[in-house]
Amino acid sequence: MKYGTPGLFILSFIESSFFPVPPDIMLIGLSLANPRLALWYALITTMASVLGGLFGYWIGLKAGRPILRRVVSEKMIFKVENLFSKYGGWAVAIAGLTPIPYKVFTIGAGLFRINILVFACASLLGRSTRFFLEGALILFIGARAQELIYNYFEEFTIGVATIAIVLYLYLKNKKSKS
Repeated sequence: MKYGTPGLFILSFIESSFFPVPPDIMLIGLSLANPRLALWYALITTMASVLGGLFGYWIGLKAGRPILRRVVSEKMIFKVENLFSKYGGWAVAIAGLTPIPYKVFTIGAGLFRINILVFACASLLGRSTRFFLEGALILFIGARAQELIYNYFEEFTIGVATIAIVLYLYLKNKKSKS
């Protein structure tokens, strides 16, 4: 526990830019060990993840496609590019909620030159929603939250992402009619 918070920060930072292990495992473990600090750990995870995402953005901006090709296939790069062209920052926010490797979207955002302020806000929205939900579940229901998170969190985040997409399309359609 002595290095728990710094370790969580480092893992959350590097996962958003180049490392394959999601910080949720450590966030959940630390939160279960001390549920009163679950929201603090969620905040640490969120902030480090957003900062790591900005580093991933910079990697995409400077190194571009060759770096992304090392992480994912050309087919996945094409899909990410299409998501950015259709949904912009919403693609980042939704990716931040899901189990999809977030680094693909952070590097892709830099590669495809998404507005950095939009990127940062979308990262904050997506990542905070994900990590604070995990922290809140542990704070309020304790160890039972671990089973819910491991068994149903993917479905839950897909549901939230679907609602976000529908809301985005509704607002976009409403705006174009006015």
